[in-house]
Amino acid sequence: MHGNRTVSLIIPAYNEEATIADVVAEFRTLDAIDEILVVDNNCTDRTAELARDAGARVIQESQPGYGCALFAGMSNAKGDLFVLVEADGSFAARDLTKMLAYIDDAGMVMGTRTTKQMVEQGANMRFMLRWGNVFMAKYLQLLWMRPGEPRFTDVGCTYRTLTRETFERMKPNLTETGPAFSPEMMCAALLARARVIEIPVTYRRRAGGESKHSDSFARQARTAWSMFKAISRKWLWGKRVPIGQSSAPTPCAER
Repeated sequence: MHGNRTVSLIIPAYNEEATIADVVAEFRTLDAIDEILVVDNNCTDRTAELARDAGARVIQESQPGYGCALFAGMSNAKGDLFVLVEADGSFAARDLTKMLAYIDDAGMVMGTRTTKQMVEQGANMRFMLRWGNVFMAKYLQLLWMRPGEPRFTDVGCTYRTLTRETFERMKPNLTETGPAFSPEMMCAALLARARVIEIPVTYRRRAGGESKHSDSFARQARTAWSMFKAISRKWLWGKRVPIGQSSAPTPCAER
């Protein structure tokens, strides 16, 4: 627990049998975590079995996509606080302590992988990818400069912590199914008038396999374009949610 609030760790997974057990085991060492929830997003390998053996609760999400898996995880989590993390071992459990230190003053705490001194050798954050994330983050920041004046340097970092209340207020604006769900969450939090804080986190080399969204220039370009469109749509047509208002069912909730 963190204070008097329970903490759920949510891990979206698609064929991550090489890493999932180690990721679950690493985060289980943290006393703050009350539940580890792995979302099996149509895995065809032993990911679900190994996650259960390591101590995680596993749920199924049949609609494919990173956004679908994260939405399902948050919808099924039992905690008061949600922690999102990748299944590939690229994030360090120890950094959760920093996030929880800030969540008492925010609705969502975002990690950023663009602080060069925090990117370990071999991590999938080469020059173009790093500065592409910075550019897209600054575009989002510029659109929402008033009234929130956010400060962002990364739109693609999965590692983040948010309150259950923030998620409920974000729901009307969560519709992306793929990697654009990541910046969409940022937009949705700002539309819900939540305070969003960004902090640097350690970014390590993937323990197994290649990224599904950034392993080639073509995929990076497609992901960047989908993120740009998602950010622009939310700024133009996003639904502002008054503070304290519960969300109504949305297309995402029907996945």
